[in-house]
Amino acid sequence: MFTYVKLELIKIFSKIRSIVAFLAIGFIVPLIASAMYLEGNQVLNLALQPFKDTFDFSGNFLNGYLVVVFILTGLYVHIPLLISIVAGDMLSGEATSGTYRMMLSRPISRTQMVVSKYIAVIIYTLLLVAWVGVLSFGIGLLLFGTGDLITIRSAITIVPEADVPWRFLYAFGFAGLSMSVIASIAFMFSSFVENTLGPLISTFATIILFTIITSFDYSLFDTIQPLLFTNYINSWRLFFDNPIDWAKITTSIWALVLHLIVCLGVSIYVVRKKDILS
Repeated sequence: MFTYVKLELIKIFSKIRSIVAFLAIGFIVPLIASAMYLEGNQVLNLALQPFKDTFDFSGNFLNGYLVVVFILTGLYVHIPLLISIVAGDMLSGEATSGTYRMMLSRPISRTQMVVSKYIAVIIYTLLLVAWVGVLSFGIGLLLFGTGDLITIRSAITIVPEADVPWRFLYAFGFAGLSMSVIASIAFMFSSFVENTLGPLISTFATIILFTIITSFDYSLFDTIQPLLFTNYINSWRLFFDNPIDWAKITTSIWALVLHLIVCLGVSIYVVRKKDILS
């Protein structure tokens, strides 16, 4: 299995679009950091304005840690696209090029083939998320330095500088899990079709539909929302709350892991039943 995963990783990185994803991140991250360097103080002051009559803010809040949060928040829109392009081609690309028969001429079962491709695409996804983390931390800390982290959602939370690194480690780990779910969905859709555009469109249609359902606070959707991955993929933000809601994080992790299992199971079932030798 290790050999097949290695071969699939070589195939992934031999394609230009896979490298372009890393290059795109390498362009977007410095761009966001530069924008924060030029206008970050105005953005932060505007966000804190409603609270300045009640609280006295002092310290270096526009620091590298806050920039990393901005970058991670912004790239949650871009990373799914970059991942889906690669994951959506893993199985459909074989059908398009007609190489299924050649692959199965090796001593490998259909299940092993699907699993090896799936593991390779998850590794690719985690590497891309890690690249975001390394690049954003490197540039953010170089330009802005360190300090306490301030986050503003329904309330203001200030995380002491000493606690920030391990929270980010968990947050990026969770981000890797979330993006793996997106990759798994694109991978699953690629098992149904024989073109590379279909899985990409289907994945984003699913994300948009589920996001709409998740965002509406209607009783009609109350029973549906807990089943949707969009209800959990942004839970990395919970690692910056005080106190951290570990129960909610654990629920989110199990829900996302269940999505991974289901997507892989469906992919294996579809490929095992598919007539790919005719």
